[in-house]
Amino acid sequence: MLNRFSLSGKSALITGGSKGLGKQMALSLANAGADVLIVSRNSKEGERSAKEITEKTGRKCFFSK
Repeated sequence: MLNRFSLSGKSALITGGSKGLGKQMALSLANAGADVLIVSRNSKEGERSAKEITEKTGRKCFFSK
């Protein structure tokens, strides 16, 4: 069933992805197979979230301010 929603080979850009709902959306998209770019004003949280998502999902996750 999840193959219908596969995002393998896709990239996603999430604004406000360092915490809260944005972080959960980034994590969900990575779990679906997308590589993710998190954009946030909070550098410390953004770097931490990107590292956590990469470790949890095995997908590429980057941060940019």
